[in-house]
Amino acid sequence: MTALKSSSSPLSPSGSNNSGSNNTGNATGVRWSILLILFIVTTINYADRASISIAGPELSKTLGLSSVEMGYIFSAFAWSYVLAQIPGGWLLDRFGSKITYFFSIFLWSFFTLLMGTVGFLSGAAAITLLFALRLLVGAAEAPSFPGNSRITSAWFPVSERGLAAAIFNSAQYFATVIFAPFMGWVVHNWGWQSVFYVMGVLGIIMAVIWLFTIYDPKNHPRINAEELNYINAGGALVDLEIVHQAPEANRIDTFSIIKQLLSNRMLLGVYIGQYCINTLTYFFLTWFPVYLVKERHMTILKAGFVAAIPAIAGFAGGMLGGFISDRMIKSGVSLSISRKTPIVIGLLLSTCMILCNFISTDELVIAVMSLAFFGKGIGALGWAVVSDTSPKEAGGLSGALFNTFGNVAGITTPIVIGYILQATGSFSGALVFVAANAAVAIFCYLVIVGDIKRVTFNDTAKGNAA
Repeated sequence: MTALKSSSSPLSPSGSNNSGSNNTGNATGVRWSILLILFIVTTINYADRASISIAGPELSKTLGLSSVEMGYIFSAFAWSYVLAQIPGGWLLDRFGSKITYFFSIFLWSFFTLLMGTVGFLSGAAAITLLFALRLLVGAAEAPSFPGNSRITSAWFPVSERGLAAAIFNSAQYFATVIFAPFMGWVVHNWGWQSVFYVMGVLGIIMAVIWLFTIYDPKNHPRINAEELNYINAGGALVDLEIVHQAPEANRIDTFSIIKQLLSNRMLLGVYIGQYCINTLTYFFLTWFPVYLVKERHMTILKAGFVAAIPAIAGFAGGMLGGFISDRMIKSGVSLSISRKTPIVIGLLLSTCMILCNFISTDELVIAVMSLAFFGKGIGALGWAVVSDTSPKEAGGLSGALFNTFGNVAGITTPIVIGYILQATGSFSGALVFVAANAAVAIFCYLVIVGDIKRVTFNDTAKGNAA
């Protein structure tokens, strides 16, 4: 007998399928300031991830790396990021988001800063240190997105959660808009090592800011009763951040819950779909600047600025996707249709990147890539779905599993594309590979996922914490 079941009241304490009253009265807007911090932190997070791709062309020339070797270095982040997801989710559920996320920000920034020291070495020693530090950055970042999901689940009613998730998820594009030109300029003027120093210091400063700005809803010094009542009535899990303080008898068996989460067809479809969607993300984070330099013969400086154009489109798409989804919910459309419609339409648009294989002008290539990433942004509602479906007692673990599946793409995408380049000498096959993954994600949401609803544990799912 499965220990996971669909909740009869997935969206609000009363069992209603709506988000509660839209009238906030004199409620404060503290939840939006919390989301702003999540957005800034996630922007820095993705900028740190992408720093290796901006430094990549110059770094590979300095260290004499082949396309396959660069593919493995690009993927190093994801190896440890994936392996650390479950421990990261457990830490979030056990110690709460605030303290776990603080150490995550501080450590990934510190390891990013250390990557600049690779420039003092050469040969195998430099490559080994670079690979090791990327592994450490990945492990340190593991709690970040499950933490984002937990915090938005605690702070936002269902009718605002799609937009909230879209905003923090769209930071990946905003990071490129702001930091790709900046990092390209830094590399151009001071060398590839300098970009790691700059991003590392920026992240450490943000870690300190985090400690003084993040609270759970019931303990925030600026929230008033009206806002707390509003988000609670709308389905926000306002007690989520104190679940880890519950008595031993109410804690869950970690390994049993993981097994049960993986046995749920809806969640499994969402997890596999996220792997396919993240294939697009990791192409953009790793090989896209290299594509512009090697396939389109742009300079590193120009590539940094040009990469920001599709990123702007992706950011706009992300905002639009979240807005459309939440608007559909407020209009009485079911949660499943409200989430799936933008996902399917957006991913269909993203497949247009294949057209770049038949286009010779740089301007048209950028236009098509911008449309593709606009579509990808619209369809990137996976974290909203996780917030809608994760069991309250294991939101960190559910988000961690989702992120584990999704970021396996960070391992496979750079490596597969590296081998495609080595075999063909062209990015044509790589673009087909990425677009095919978008098609598989559409299949997952249309065929495998079924109804989107929160899952709950029965009594046999609970026991001593693992």
